[in-house]
Amino acid sequence: MARTQGSHSEITGPKLREAARSLFARYGYAAVSMRQIAAEVGVQAGALYNYIPDKQSLLFDLMKTHMDELLIAYDGHMRDGAPIDQLKQFVGFHIRYHAERPEAVFIAYMELRNLDPGNFAQIEALRRNYEARLEEILKAGVESSAFQVPDTRIAAMALIAMLNGVNTWFREGGRLSMAEIETLHWDMVRKGVLA
Repeated sequence: MARTQGSHSEITGPKLREAARSLFARYGYAAVSMRQIAAEVGVQAGALYNYIPDKQSLLFDLMKTHMDELLIAYDGHMRDGAPIDQLKQFVGFHIRYHAERPEAVFIAYMELRNLDPGNFAQIEALRRNYEARLEEILKAGVESSAFQVPDTRIAAMALIAMLNGVNTWFREGGRLSMAEIETLHWDMVRKGVLA
């Protein structure tokens, strides 16, 4: 298949993903057409199929890339220590990492409903993998009697939901800095788990 004139795979592929991420975050997956994505990239709609098989594959690729990169970054960030230290590291990492990627985070959580069942299962497994890292910290804290958490799975899900909320309302230049937001959230998390 001939490539569209002026198209370069090393440029168009990333531009395609960036345009789709921005449009899906702004309007929602269902409301965005391949023609809109193509127009944003500056190519004809048919040219997109040189890079992706269909819109569903594009959504899955965006979500999987986000989750893969999140897991790699988290594993590279975490250090050994007592459960309380690991929990503090998790809180700081989660807030900072996600604040830098609001569109990817929005899509990863809000567009799950638009994934085909097979794609949903793969993304859900990656999410569970990340959630399990927090749950392991909480379990270690309970086992060492440092934390008092009656259900570590529910606590992990509640903490992640609270931390994800920062992404929806925080704005640079607002009343509090990101560092202050991180400190306040850490204080709430700490008070919520300590024995």
